Amino acid sequence: MPEKRPVLVVTEADDVTADMVIRELNRLDVPVVRVNPADIGADLTVSARFGTRPASMAGRVRTPSRTADLSDVRSVYWRRPVWPTFPDLGEHDAQFAAAQVRFGLGGSLYAMEGPVWVNHPLRVAAADYKPAQLATAQRLGLTVPATLVTNDPDEAREFISSHERVIYKALRWTPYQREGVPMAGWTETVAAAEIDESLRVAPHLFQTFVDKVADLRVLVVGRQAFAVRITSGLLDWRKDYSALSYAVVDLPGAIESALLSYLDHYGLASGSFDFAEDRQGDLWWLELNPNGQWGWLEPHTGLPMAAAFAALLTGETT
Repeated sequence: MPEKRPVLVVTEADDVTADMVIRELNRLDVPVVRVNPADIGADLTVSARFGTRPASMAGRVRTPSRTADLSDVRSVYWRRPVWPTFPDLGEHDAQFAAAQVRFGLGGSLYAMEGPVWVNHPLRVAAADYKPAQLATAQRLGLTVPATLVTNDPDEAREFISSHERVIYKALRWTPYQREGVPMAGWTETVAAAEIDESLRVAPHLFQTFVDKVADLRVLVVGRQAFAVRITSGLLDWRKDYSALSYAVVDLPGAIESALLSYLDHYGLASGSFDFAEDRQGDLWWLELNPNGQWGWLEPHTGLPMAAAFAALLTGETT
């Protein structure tokens, strides 16, 4: 008989990837409580008590259909929660309320002892800095393209001029609009002549172009690695999913071992890694997304990714 302690799934309202994992948990007859911080109010309440004995904390989160005892949660799948912005309040009241939710609801969940986190948001935050990612990858023996992070225009021009081809990519994805139109932050090539004094406003990431024939998306769940070769002919394959073709591949043992060590370094249970495969078949490490998308890959490859997450959340795998 399966253990009846619930799995807490924290994510936005429409999340196909989380739905896939929840279906697997339902198949295993594991109770699931799904919450989204943006629902705080009548549709989501939290209570947490401290200073009681014998527990260090007692409390619960409650939705209209489910309740989770915070001392009884077996694991937390922290997917893509949306935090409330309180548009009906004045600017300062909204800022105050939003902070109270983050530190009240978030803090109460972070205070839980014992659950497996996939992944703990504080550890995700620590792993989300690209310069630290690059340094960690290099220390673990992964091949990293020459990269410069700078807000110095002269440094940027010198770096670009000293390499045959250089790309620019954002240090972190951020919602961005120009004249009210949402803009996508694609990876693009950049020339030295494009660099002007506006670069001084913030650091930018420049990287030597890898003459690639394909990309690899590697999802690691617990100690399992799922590697998918993505062929597109595009510099940034995210631009056109209809142009992609997929093949399941085996990772070299040394790279798989390095990725497991990478997650261990940051205390993560899962992560999505991106590589570029050059014309010689060598793999160049590009980045880690601690909470990367993988849901669209399972139907194309047949890889049991959702089942692996369900097994990790139920403690059936290490």
